Amino acid sequence: MAAASASAGNAGEPRLVDRCIDAAARCRASVEAWRRQRRSLERLPGQVADALLSRLAARRLLFPSLLEVFQHSVQEVDFSGNIAVDAEWLAYLGSFRYLGILKLADCKKVDHAAIWPLSGMSMLKELDLSRCSRITDAGIKHIVSIDSLEKLHLSETGLTDNGVMLISALKGLNLLDLGGIHMTDKALRSLQVLTQLEHLDIWGSEITDEGASVLKAFTRLRFLNVSWTHVTRLPPLPNMKYLNMSNCTIYSIRGGDSEVHIPLQKFTASAASFGDIDEVFSSIVASSFSFLDMSGCSLSNLYGLQKMKSLEHLDLSLSRVTDDAIEYVANIGMKLRYLSLKNTGITSQAPCILAGTVPNLASLSLAYTKVDDSALVYISMMPSLRVIDLSHTSIKGFTRAEANSEKVLSLPLLEHLIYLESLNLEDTPLSDEVIPSIASFRALKYLYLKSDFLSDPALHALSSASNLIHLGFCGSILSNSGLLQFVPPAQLHVLDLSGCWVLTGYAISSFRSHHPVIEVRHELIQELQPSHIGTSQVHKSRHLPRAKTKVVNSSADSSRHSGIFFVDQRIKYSREKMLEIQDLTQSNSVLHDVQLPPELRRME
Repeated sequence: MAAASASAGNAGEPRLVDRCIDAAARCRASVEAWRRQRRSLERLPGQVADALLSRLAARRLLFPSLLEVFQHSVQEVDFSGNIAVDAEWLAYLGSFRYLGILKLADCKKVDHAAIWPLSGMSMLKELDLSRCSRITDAGIKHIVSIDSLEKLHLSETGLTDNGVMLISALKGLNLLDLGGIHMTDKALRSLQVLTQLEHLDIWGSEITDEGASVLKAFTRLRFLNVSWTHVTRLPPLPNMKYLNMSNCTIYSIRGGDSEVHIPLQKFTASAASFGDIDEVFSSIVASSFSFLDMSGCSLSNLYGLQKMKSLEHLDLSLSRVTDDAIEYVANIGMKLRYLSLKNTGITSQAPCILAGTVPNLASLSLAYTKVDDSALVYISMMPSLRVIDLSHTSIKGFTRAEANSEKVLSLPLLEHLIYLESLNLEDTPLSDEVIPSIASFRALKYLYLKSDFLSDPALHALSSASNLIHLGFCGSILSNSGLLQFVPPAQLHVLDLSGCWVLTGYAISSFRSHHPVIEVRHELIQELQPSHIGTSQVHKSRHLPRAKTKVVNSSADSSRHSGIFFVDQRIKYSREKMLEIQDLTQSNSVLHDVQLPPELRRME
């Protein structure tokens, strides 16, 4: 610990500090070795003490009495989601002399009585009790005695109007989160004395337009969330930067006849409806407006966006937008970096309209739309793309000039996107023959595939995708031998095989043992965990005869078959027949009496 303290101020040795913290929080024995060194602990720099406490909590090595040794050093405590935290823990936290930030969100045992030790703390600036449902009006009486508070989070607690009105005593608040509390206009009016407020969250409340009129008292307000309320009109708020009116009916965001233009940077209006959408957007200073979320809005006319040429993030998913409206997006596309048209009425004509107008677009979602392979040539003209979502579309990976003409592969068009890191092609009708071209995408790190027509050859083709970190190969008819002969890319960390229903527990267990650094995901993984009855050895014998085990594990045999190309013929079997065959292969007693089709037999 002394080493950690000595190197804390040396910016050139962060690794040494981290190693010391890691050693101190390695196990209970390590904790016992230093917990009595009070003088050293009291001299710990605040950042080091915070990091050590956080590491102990994450490793479940922290207990109430151990908190006492940190009372003179720790400045920030985050116990969010810790179900063990109760009144005993808070009794120790109440004695922390320099505690400035305390986060107890989702601590279900914390109630109004438990927070009594926090009364009168002199250094505490931020307190987060979000979703502590047992915090009631009685607890607020303890909180309002903390004069130093600047940020208070009380969303989804048990407060009523009476408790909210008590908060008016905290004159220094600049952030107040009361989301999910059924407060009324009366309670909101009581808070207008909090003139320092910059952030106010009152989503899900009973506030109406009458109550919202008092918001003009908050002259410094920069962030306002009134989603899921009855608010339809806002008074002029000249400093507003971030506004959330999701699930509201919106008529005006600047008052009746006011000529004030709101310098909004971010506007979230998911599932909202508009009285006059042109009037709403004409109230916004276009030069500062960069983020717009209108997902789920039942609108098709985007005329109001024509002046918003500074937009960088535009979400139109789940709306009624069609190809006719995309022209407006193209007109404001020069600075766009994120665009979602997911689950809209667009076709491949939309990317055609956008091509050449969105040079900075980094993320594009066309999932759940009617786009097909003809869209890929236009998508390839968006040079900055890093993330593409084409899941649940008609992308096949090839086109035909005429009905009976030769196939022309379409996915190679995306090879020109030199920054493409993530490609989602889940639930598209891709087949084995189109996958090899994806392996040549130089920057690709995340690939998501899910198709009933993919099998062993498709997986093996991806061995040469050298930069892949995450590979989803779900819902395919991947065989045991196909998995065991797969040579994963060197950088691969995650292999998701969910829904590959032909695979058996033995094949998955064997692959994991040969590639321990790869996280394999499959429905059978939980069954293979040591905590379950039996071990992976039990599953090995259940899924494959002992004689077969020796063959599969033989390195000589593996090299002998390394050049085999799989011609998948299992697709001619129904799913029910394949499941029947799989069940038969899992029983040693019947395996020798069953004649498996040649294409399903494991290597002899």
